[in-house]
Amino acid sequence: MRVLAIDPAVRNTGYAILEGDPRKPTVLGYDVINIPARIPQSAALSAIRTHLVNLIKKHQPDEVAVEGIIFVQSHKTAISMGAARAAALIAAADHGLSVYEYSPKKVKMAVVGKGTADKAQVAFMVRALLGLAETPPSDAADALAIGLAHLQASDPLRAKLLDRRLV
Repeated sequence: MRVLAIDPAVRNTGYAILEGDPRKPTVLGYDVINIPARIPQSAALSAIRTHLVNLIKKHQPDEVAVEGIIFVQSHKTAISMGAARAAALIAAADHGLSVYEYSPKKVKMAVVGKGTADKAQVAFMVRALLGLAETPPSDAADALAIGLAHLQASDPLRAKLLDRRLV
């Protein structure tokens, strides 16, 4: 199975493409879609969607995994995050891909074993589990973690540990 994993945000959307067995996945690529603050939000959302569509065309994933909605203090932040998430969901839907969502807590449990792990712990474990030469940028590490959580949830032996919800 090949999965496109997405950590959506208007200015820094992390993504990763993983493939294979949940115990020994292969990383096909990862990065962060950086959108400068001077770019209007509508153009940023369009750029995110376009970038993800290009990734879908290039890597032909079987499924998409995305971080679920999280609680935030600011309504403005929540709306912005929701908009970035919508851009990602539309890119996947336009290509007929099933989308699965995972809460940040479930992702941290899958990768670190502790639902309250911080970003540095997640990045460290992603690097160790995937045998990466360097620690990925924070948003890309989060996307890699989402991809790992999805592969684990797809494994019948581990599926009960993660709540795998189709969006």
